[in-house]
Amino acid sequence: MNRYKVEKVVPYIILSIIGILFILPLLWVLFASFDPNAQQALKMPSSFTVNNFTSILTDPATLRSFGIGLFISFGQSVLVVVVAIMAAYPLSRYALKFKKSFMYSILFMTALPITAVMVPVYQLFLYLNMQDSLIGTILFLTASGLPYAIWMMKNFMDSVPLELEESAWIDGASVWGGLRKVVAPLMIPGICTVAIFTFSGSWGNFFVPYILIQTPDKFPASVTIFQFFGNFGMIEYGKLAAFSLIYTMPAVILYMFSQRFMSQGFSLGGASKG
Repeated sequence: MNRYKVEKVVPYIILSIIGILFILPLLWVLFASFDPNAQQALKMPSSFTVNNFTSILTDPATLRSFGIGLFISFGQSVLVVVVAIMAAYPLSRYALKFKKSFMYSILFMTALPITAVMVPVYQLFLYLNMQDSLIGTILFLTASGLPYAIWMMKNFMDSVPLELEESAWIDGASVWGGLRKVVAPLMIPGICTVAIFTFSGSWGNFFVPYILIQTPDKFPASVTIFQFFGNFGMIEYGKLAAFSLIYTMPAVILYMFSQRFMSQGFSLGGASKG
């Protein structure tokens, strides 16, 4: 085999190995969720059952944790998208004196680990009497998610021609009207991307709710799955796998639902004033 063929084949081999490493845990979750005697080993179930799913879906505590998780994730996503759009607009449209420095500051905050600020944040929550509060948790998650959301939203907004807004202004639209009726519809792919990214990050966030919420009845699903290990003397892998499989569904459903709106936004992407 000559050098050209080797250079062409090696990347596919590496990608295949990486793909297998990702697929094997997914196969374990799938097989174990239907296996009445699931173990750590990856194996095809000798018999299939839905009892693992039934046990999870009929547990009031588990259903409550999913509801709380959805409340936190959707609440954060809505707040992040709205605030990010309003913050990105002047950064995209106005020639601000310190815009470059401000954007670098935002970029720096996106790289700041959340663990680095949890101690002062927890002290602040104690001072404001907001600990063990779902609303307080949503506000903190929103604040921590805004830097990256603003950065992404500003880049999406830059792709919308300013001439379209100017045409709307000539027709009598206000700045807010131009943003709402012209810019936002053309940014639907970007808005969906930011919303999905924010929701996924919030839905899978274990650390923040675990620190800020003390009442077990207020724990979202991301924390409940951790407690699942401690609720049994021996881990019931079948129920754990079923819980994990159900846990992935909201993010997948949101992405599939958003695809239609993202396609509409892309179809408007080439709009221009005639």
